[in-house]
Amino acid sequence: MSAVETVRRAINDQDERLAFIAQEIWSHPQIALQETFASALLAKELAEAGFKIEWGVGQMPTAFVATWGAGRPVLGFLGEYDALPGLSQTVSSAKQAVEVLGPGHGCGHNLYGTACMASAMALKAAMEQGNIAGTIRFYGCPAEETLVGKVFMARAGAFDDLDAALSWHPGSTNLVWNGSALALNSFKVNFYGVAAHAGAEPEMGRSALDGVMLMDVGMNYLREHVVDKARIHSVVTSGGQAPNVVPAFAQVWYFVRAPQRRQVEEIYARVLEIAQGAALMSGTRHEIELMTAGYELLPNNTLSSLLLQAMQAADPMHFTDQERRFAKDLQATFPAGSVQRDFEWMQKSARSAIAAAEIDNPLWEQVLPHSDTPPLMGGSTDIGDVSWITPTAQITTCCWPLGTPGHSWQAVASSGSGIGVKGLLFAAQGMALAGLELLTKPALLQAARAEFIKAKNGTEYVSALAKNSVPQ
Repeated sequence: MSAVETVRRAINDQDERLAFIAQEIWSHPQIALQETFASALLAKELAEAGFKIEWGVGQMPTAFVATWGAGRPVLGFLGEYDALPGLSQTVSSAKQAVEVLGPGHGCGHNLYGTACMASAMALKAAMEQGNIAGTIRFYGCPAEETLVGKVFMARAGAFDDLDAALSWHPGSTNLVWNGSALALNSFKVNFYGVAAHAGAEPEMGRSALDGVMLMDVGMNYLREHVVDKARIHSVVTSGGQAPNVVPAFAQVWYFVRAPQRRQVEEIYARVLEIAQGAALMSGTRHEIELMTAGYELLPNNTLSSLLLQAMQAADPMHFTDQERRFAKDLQATFPAGSVQRDFEWMQKSARSAIAAAEIDNPLWEQVLPHSDTPPLMGGSTDIGDVSWITPTAQITTCCWPLGTPGHSWQAVASSGSGIGVKGLLFAAQGMALAGLELLTKPALLQAARAEFIKAKNGTEYVSALAKNSVPQ
């Protein structure tokens, strides 16, 4: 049996087990840094398969690295498993929570970590059978949704000796995700004032909430004077408890994003001045908590092209009529324009035009080509930090109907269905087949490394985290 066939069989023979693991993680959703169930389940599977487990990477109890093999090359598969708050949902086309206001896998991370684990284990089987040299690592990465996990793992040096890293993300199409994503600072601003009776003695108080509100006014004006594609958004996490008490504490949480790390730092410097001004105007004091600070994603076309070929060589996807009906029912609940938006994004991402009639196809089985200049993603990912340490690439596969809003109850429903499982199995094969090529063809790794060095243009990765930062 060839190594390619071994990879395919290793995944196909375990399809029911992989579906069970993904469903178990879906049924036990836990938010960032609390993913005790998912991390333990994945680590147990890998340990039983012969991988050595290292826990607590980057000061996070739910982060781990599973390693098998010896010597070079060293390939990493980046798995995630955190859920999102407030998105609890049954596998249904009607909004129905399993637990009111409970968490749910609105980004499909129950599928994500499981597929990366399957890829690592399939490669191990092929390496053993073919006596192929090298080291395989599965990275159990918590807290991607808060862009904490890989950033702190990177600061701890977890990715420093990798020759390449591969990953994926659930989506609505089979496509290599070879564009960039925004760099980000996530930070909280705490304002401290003086409590007082708001009616009888307001002059005695100093409102921390005033500090938050004045800061937000300044941030709104800042939006006029930042680079194109920059994003600033926030939530007030604490604003006081009662109108008749001048709030002594208030907190606002911001994300500042921009296409390049240096641009985030330039905007952030102005943000610090706005916070200081708000404190002066409100007569309060303030403190900044930098939660995390991540890099933009650095594409690697050598690895992206390899992943495209691997997806094209994988066993094709086939959805049932029942799955297509479920997908159509979900689409009927989407906000107006969602399907059209996704369809237009696909047209921009692919090199060739897609027939207009294809917009009626709820589940995409085909592998789409990709452009060498794809559109910039408006979000951020902590894979960005990894991509500045080692050549990195990722794919997306069809786990949701076309147009599914990200971080939605509809994404939770599809991620818990057979649709999501088929996307998982397809992603696992694609990543494993690409990994096999990298293990057996040194020229590919050399080309990826050369492109990586050129793209960095002399910039060395230095964690943007404060030295005393701890995961939270």
